Amino acid sequence: MLVGFYDGMLGPGTGSFLVLAFTMVAHMPTLKATSMTKVVNAGTNLGALIFFASQEAIQWKLGAMRAVANMLGGWLGTRTATHLGPRFVRAVLIAVVIALIGRLSFQMFA
Repeated sequence: MLVGFYDGMLGPGTGSFLVLAFTMVAHMPTLKATSMTKVVNAGTNLGALIFFASQEAIQWKLGAMRAVANMLGGWLGTRTATHLGPRFVRAVLIAVVIALIGRLSFQMFA
């Protein structure tokens, strides 16, 4: 419920925070945590899709373009993570979380 609330209110970084939670709290290996994050993100996105579709508030053409870009990014990311391994995934994850914290802090305090 907390993840869904954060994802709905802010959105950016939900996956990064989930990977950190799965690796640190649930003690999952990095690649498994990353794949589980995709499942949770898909669930929260499906919930949002159902809600906004019921309100007829979806821009289908824009959504389709973003879906294609998302699938391409997921495919490339999976191939990269599998090829370069958990150390690379961890390094990228830490960099993304630091950048996200910086961006959100700047938005809140600037």
